[in-house]
Amino acid sequence: MSNSSHQTGGDLLVLHTLRCMGHATLDRIADAARMAESDVESELIDLAVDGLVTRSAGEFGGGWNLTGEGRAADADRIAGELAASGARAVVTGAFEDFLVLNPELLDLCSAWQLRPIDGNSRINDHTDAAYDAKVLARFTGFHQRAVAVCAVLTSVLSRFGRYQVRLGEALAHAEAGRLDYLTDRMDSYHSTWFQLHEDLLTTLGMARENQFG
Repeated sequence: MSNSSHQTGGDLLVLHTLRCMGHATLDRIADAARMAESDVESELIDLAVDGLVTRSAGEFGGGWNLTGEGRAADADRIAGELAASGARAVVTGAFEDFLVLNPELLDLCSAWQLRPIDGNSRINDHTDAAYDAKVLARFTGFHQRAVAVCAVLTSVLSRFGRYQVRLGEALAHAEAGRLDYLTDRMDSYHSTWFQLHEDLLTTLGMARENQFG
């Protein structure tokens, strides 16, 4: 296996990004793929011509979805990419490390959304700055371990580097006072982690089954 990470072509990156996100608007796909909207739109149009994606109308410009053929094509292409990289063992090991972290991330999200008051869990209204600071500090500690997993993945498949950037940006926004960036946005830390989970499962050809996060 080469020491350099395997590069992903634009068409596969757009298709696979949408696969991991589910239904998404053009701007969200471009942000997740770290590509210009014009380039993503061009790729999506080509993919639509091939019957791999479809666009739905909507009040805010609609969104994009994979077709059944698109899901099959993505699975086939991602399997080919993994085989060409020779990195299955590395990705499998990183996924095992991810699964160790996953329950902790879910607990952190719950702690952020619910705050213990008089022995009961209540919706966190973020009026207790000391409590929020404590949970945010735990997120920061967690993030260092998440970065280590992403770094291993990126060393063999460059597209995983986008998750490290997106997670870091979401955390930075939260630390700057934009608290919804942890759990309450489509580009939140939790949403990005969920997509990373989906990406790992898809890359390794595994079903999500009853896994959460």
